Amino acid sequence: MALTQDYCVADLSCSDTPAGYPCKASVGAGDFAYHGLATAGNTSNLIKAAVTPAFVGQFPGVNGLGISAARLDIAVGGVVPLHTHPAASELLFVTQGTIAAGFISSSSNTVFTRTLYPGDIMVFPQGLLHYQYNAGQSAAVALVAFSGPNPGLQITDYALFANNLPSAVVEKVTFLDDAQVKKLKSVLGGSG
Repeated sequence: MALTQDYCVADLSCSDTPAGYPCKASVGAGDFAYHGLATAGNTSNLIKAAVTPAFVGQFPGVNGLGISAARLDIAVGGVVPLHTHPAASELLFVTQGTIAAGFISSSSNTVFTRTLYPGDIMVFPQGLLHYQYNAGQSAAVALVAFSGPNPGLQITDYALFANNLPSAVVEKVTFLDDAQVKKLKSVLGGSG
């Protein structure tokens, strides 16, 4: 879809719509620059990874432009578990360390995996399950570009186990036993 105006910096005081945020009335050069990716994310968490977004909610200048970005920090032993972005494709550019990454096709469940080094890039098509993990002995950093201003995120493990879906249902739809489901719900904060 072609733009009908040069830009439309998001007015974050309004609600997001399927067409994006309404345009802010007054804009300046600062609306088109963002410094938020300069600082490493906090990897002191369960997955030992951090994603620092530059989506429309953080960087209103990308509103309506069909792009956004993020910084990915992965500590040694860290992982970004299987997840999808329902509203954008992703392009990962490794700047530091070693990242093993892959995605699974929806048509044949074919797995495409690669170990990436500084300067390497990999693309993850919109909506497909994919992952990244630190495959090296030092911290890994990547810059990520998305084909939409708000790509969305659904992490498979959290979708299955960090909710109140009854354990008996999770067992049926995952083929996992009761003890494993309850363990994962306990670790990820789910109930039921």
